[in-house]
Parts: sequence; C-alpha cells; structure tokens
Amino acid sequence: MAALEAIAIAAGDAILPIYCTLDAATPQASKNLQLRTKADNTPVTAADALAHNTIVHALAQLPAPLGHYPVISEESAAATWAERKTWQTYWLVDPLDGTKEFLHRNDEFTVNIALIHNHHPIAGVVYAPALKTLYSGSENTGARKNHQPIAVQAPQQPLRIASSRSHPSATLQHFLAGFSVPYCEIPLGSSLKLCWLAEGLVDLYPRLGPTAEWDIAAGQAILEAAGGHVMCLDGTRLSYNRKASFLNPSFIAFGAKLPDAVAINTNW
Repeated sequence: MAALEAIAIAAGDAILPIYCTLDAATPQASKNLQLRTKADNTPVTAADALAHNTIVHALAQLPAPLGHYPVISEESAAATWAERKTWQTYWLVDPLDGTKEFLHRNDEFTVNIALIHNHHPIAGVVYAPALKTLYSGSENTGARKNHQPIAVQAPQQPLRIASSRSHPSATLQHFLAGFSVPYCEIPLGSSLKLCWLAEGLVDLYPRLGPTAEWDIAAGQAILEAAGGHVMCLDGTRLSYNRKASFLNPSFIAFGAKLPDAVAINTNW
C-alpha cells in the first residue's frame, strides 16, 4: 500500500504547479493548461495527461506481479472488450478526478488508483493534492486518512447527504423528496464524497446518474475497507469489468448501516 500511496502523491504533486497557475475565472487562458473537450463533452487538460503518464510509468516499475497487471486509465486508449473481459486482476486509474473542480480552483480534485480483482476493488488510493490529504484502503489494511485509521460512523440526524458539486440532479432531488426524516445536502467534488463517507463526515451518497468505473473504484475500495458499502439499486454490490461499457449503473453508497429512510425508498 505504501508504494501505491507514493505513486498517487507523485502524480498529484506533479500537476499541482499547473493548478497553481490557473485563474478560476478564466482557466482557459492558462498557457500550461491545454484545455480541450473530449467526445463525451467533458474537459481534459495537460494535467490529466501528466498525472496519467506519472502513474502508468510508476505502476510498471512495481515488483511482479503488481507491475505486470494491465492498466485501464481514463486518459488512455482502452483495451477491447474481447481482451479485457478475460482479465482477473488489473489497475483502474482516474489520473485527475474532478477536472471541473480543478478548473474552478476549489481544491476538490483527486488522483484515483484502484486494484481490481475478480470484478471488485480490493485496494485503492485517493489523493487530494491541493488539500494534502491522502486516503487509502484495502481488504488487508483497513482504511486510512493521512496514515491514520478511519471508519464509517452511524447515521446522524439530520442525515448528511453527499451530492455532486458539478453535476446537479433533478432525479436526486425527486429521490430525496421521498424522505421522511430531516436531511442536509453537502456538495462535494470528485471521490471525496466516498472518502468523507469512509471517515464518517457524511452518511449517504446516492448517485442516480452516470459515472465511469474509474471515477468510483478507488473510493469504493476505501469505503469498503472502512466498513461501508456501495450498492446498485437492485441491492447488489457495485462491480467492474462486466460489460463493454465503462459506465456504472446508479448506486447508493453508505456506511455500516443503510439509513432507514433509504431502506424504505429502495425496498432493500
């Protein structure tokens, strides 16, 4: 885990100088940014590519078998489904999760690295370089924040609900309208939503819209290591590399216990 943490920190620290040169009002004016829009209408920058290259190179230097596992990254051409559907173990990477947070200079962007085995994340690291905050977790080590153990907490009242800062959702508002208990929304960027769940700062993260597998895997590994859960709406554990598409279904992430208000709404 220490080696994985070091890789995430190196990638985050590599992109921090680009971040520090941005003007939140006009980030596109930065000569270092090289901002463009991808086919899915999401932004990508030179920082994404720099973090990607740092991570992929460092993973390849790890001792066998870790250094031999294939890598799926948001910023690289993906292997074909025919090839990757045979993979048992691989790395799943989002070099810069929360590019909009990066551009808006609100500090809520992260570097995400997960190890997937048999369709589930078994280890993950999330590093927020602007906050100098490192989360990590695995089945064997438990979850940590800046090397100190963390664990999920019992739901609070009012219920603290993490929501996406950059992707407001009418579907989420409709879902929350069915709650019979008081709640408050806490907007957050990137994988910090799952990490805050892991340390007990929020109670629930319903994501009722599209995310990519690399957005969630590392945070899921940390949350599960802290005693939490990420469940699809059919009540099954969120899993990976089961289809050609990288899009996740809607899911609900929570701590040790699903809040009663959600259990009633989902019939779990």
